Amino acid sequence: MVRGAITRWVTAVGVMAVAVALAIGSVPTAAGAAPKPAPKPTAINIVGKNVSGKIVVQQHDQPRLFAALLDEVGWLATAKPQTAAPKADKLGPKYTVTVLIKNTPAQVYDLYPLAAGGPRAHRSARQPTGKKTTDGWFYGRLTMSESLRVSGVPLKAKQDVVNGGIGGGVGQDINVDELDPVEGVNQFLDQMRRLFLLNGAVLMVILIGLAGIAFTIRRRV
Repeated sequence: MVRGAITRWVTAVGVMAVAVALAIGSVPTAAGAAPKPAPKPTAINIVGKNVSGKIVVQQHDQPRLFAALLDEVGWLATAKPQTAAPKADKLGPKYTVTVLIKNTPAQVYDLYPLAAGGPRAHRSARQPTGKKTTDGWFYGRLTMSESLRVSGVPLKAKQDVVNGGIGGGVGQDINVDELDPVEGVNQFLDQMRRLFLLNGAVLMVILIGLAGIAFTIRRRV
């Protein structure tokens, strides 16, 4: 009996040891469980024709403008080239945009907001990080010119872009004091009242029509 109890105890200890070993082996390492997140861009520099010195847009100082500029070029890092190189005399002024991470250049692109046929962007195969990529040309976003203009590049405003704003009005600070919440509520209630009146009129027309149909059917029956 004692020998059987010892045997069962040893077997149980062995099973527990195996379970612990499997559990330890299945726990991911610190590097695998929580990989370091990729560093995010912190600033954007712009140089080009008629730009005095260098325009610097810091993420912490102008987050909305920074986001708008990053939207113009951020997707170019992994995109496949979309078009052949345009003729040089069709490109217009060039503006070089450099994306920085902690003051270290990470990406560089040449933007041509006034190119014939629409904005163009160029990605050089030689990037600051040394990461291998392909030389390529791309169709730029229609907001490119206005994003650069709001950043300080001397470009004429485009009315079709200005009216809609950049990303909902990037680059234009809204004064909260100018917003009237009471007026906004009144406008909302007025719109709701008109909607209810319109719906009531439509419902009344439908009911009258149904009543007329029912009366006609009743007379025939």
